[in-house]
Amino acid sequence: MNYAQLLLPDFSLILIGFLLCRYSPLDRDVWVPVEKLVYFLLFPVLLFQSVLRTRIDLAATSGLMLAGVGMSLVGIALAYSLPHWPGLGRHIDRREHAGAAQIAFRFNSFIALAIAERLAGPQGLQMIAVLIGVCVPMLNVAAVWPMARHAQGGFLRELLRNPLIIATVSGLALNLAGWSIPPWLEPTTARIGAASLALGLMAAGAGMQFGPLARAKALAVGLLAIRHGVLPLVALGLAWALGLTRVQTTVLMIFSGLPTASSCYVLAARMGYNGPYVAGLVTLSTLLGMASLPFALGVLR
Repeated sequence: MNYAQLLLPDFSLILIGFLLCRYSPLDRDVWVPVEKLVYFLLFPVLLFQSVLRTRIDLAATSGLMLAGVGMSLVGIALAYSLPHWPGLGRHIDRREHAGAAQIAFRFNSFIALAIAERLAGPQGLQMIAVLIGVCVPMLNVAAVWPMARHAQGGFLRELLRNPLIIATVSGLALNLAGWSIPPWLEPTTARIGAASLALGLMAAGAGMQFGPLARAKALAVGLLAIRHGVLPLVALGLAWALGLTRVQTTVLMIFSGLPTASSCYVLAARMGYNGPYVAGLVTLSTLLGMASLPFALGVLR
């Protein structure tokens, strides 16, 4: 199967966003409000809808959830430990690391949902929604923690204000309580979700920057190696060890090979860190995703 060809529609939207921002009147002044709209409204609605409409069978999905959490914890541990690696740590600025560590373990949910449905159908979409519901709160806590700790800021306040955490936690709680979206509201939430995927991918392209990558190269190499090289191997090992089904393994490998979250630089900038540098890492991770996803799905799978 030509996985690169399957990824082409999603990466085409990223390219369109990049070209529109650079070579048309739709410059950064247009895309900054779009990013905020997607981050604070459209994508939380998509996450909430995806998690709530998926009936979570804990017995059937426990292995997949365990694998997703295990892979995420490995990514967090490796990212946190980078300043302590022999030979590498002395080249890493601690403040830059605090703002950029999230690059190694967060993932682009826009691409995750789009590709899971294309490769594994409705069942794959449900499974990736389960992984998003379980992992997004944990990964956002892990992203905020080093920044709040380094800046001695309000850790709990940042968590309570994070729209992705609010959406996924509330969706999980209502799901487990047996609630569902009323039928009359489903068309509206579905349209909002579709808009969030297209606008989110285009906004990720519009935010791509390369210049700031010239600084803190050692940190960039370490974080991107974890995100695109180590985590697919960890996922493969967990899928084998836990005896996941074929579809579950496919979904886990998609999860492992994704580019980092496009909202990483929004979070870093909002908390007072080097937003342009994190945006550069997001840019490079987005490009590397065109290689790591086929690697995870084709070579390893």
